[in-house]
Amino acid sequence: MNSPRPAAASSLSRRGVLTAAGTLGLGGLLTACGDGEGDGGDGGDAEGSATGRAWSFKDDRGTTVRADSTPKRLVAYIGAAAALHDLGVECTGVFGPTKLADGEPDPRAGGVDVDKVTILGNTYPQFNVERYAALRPDLLIAQMTVPPALWYVPEESAEKIGSLAPSVGIRTAESSLTQVIARFTELAASLGADVKADKVTAAKKGFETASESLRRAARSRGALKVMAISGAADILYVAAPDAFTDLRYYKSLGVEFVIPTKTGEGGFWHELSWENADMYEADLILVDNRAGNLQPAELTKTKPTWARLPAVRADQTIPWANEERFSHAGYAPRIEQLAAAVEKSKTVTA
Repeated sequence: MNSPRPAAASSLSRRGVLTAAGTLGLGGLLTACGDGEGDGGDGGDAEGSATGRAWSFKDDRGTTVRADSTPKRLVAYIGAAAALHDLGVECTGVFGPTKLADGEPDPRAGGVDVDKVTILGNTYPQFNVERYAALRPDLLIAQMTVPPALWYVPEESAEKIGSLAPSVGIRTAESSLTQVIARFTELAASLGADVKADKVTAAKKGFETASESLRRAARSRGALKVMAISGAADILYVAAPDAFTDLRYYKSLGVEFVIPTKTGEGGFWHELSWENADMYEADLILVDNRAGNLQPAELTKTKPTWARLPAVRADQTIPWANEERFSHAGYAPRIEQLAAAVEKSKTVTA
């Protein structure tokens, strides 16, 4: 999911704030303002989007964005764009990990056609402001881990970016997974999506079915200890489950996670040297699969302490999609994968 650490190979400032309050959009059509006047709550005006009436949406910073009509030229962080795509909303431009080194779509792109969108930057802190301006954006959309900073919006160019169009931020950390998905659904509906379309409702049903499978698996394997980690060359990061939206949800379904005894800034990780990799005992390990992080095969070859962990010796590790798109379609396969792993894993710790 979306921690302040995008990947082991890059560093993202959590202070990169894109300020929407008081900013004028292009042509004066869009404005963003604080939570002063009533606007109908946390959602957008979905009816207005269908009739051409004024549009508004209150984001998770408490900022209400308003427009004379529904925004059409959307630019979003790739994960947000992928979530909106699953709900029937397409973006004109994207930023963040969109293509892999070989030109293939990054998994975070989901179903977005990466060859048909304008990519403003593929790695942090890339963000082509001139190209962004040329798109004449109506609205910028991104998720947030530590509000009000918008994910992957560079601090050094945030003011300029904020002067070109208002923004919507959806909080995706220390929150309920179902609530985050609901917020993206509300946003999509306000932008004109049919969130009751067969494809959307089928995805929700698949999510609910997968969740029930995980609940049953967790109940049947009650003593199983699960740990989520991210591996860098010098540091083993152990995740605090309550800080991650997906892990928090899995925990609510009965999965027993290893809880770090302490965490660093933001409360996301306990950073350990590899000499102390055995500090926590786990029967099943979820390994952050984002590009730039060390994966199990490489960890086994290069980190002796990793290779000696009981779960690793038992071949009980699975990928952890730490930045999955926040949609029912995105998470259903992840939950199914975890349910299967929990069901077949054995207790290997003392």
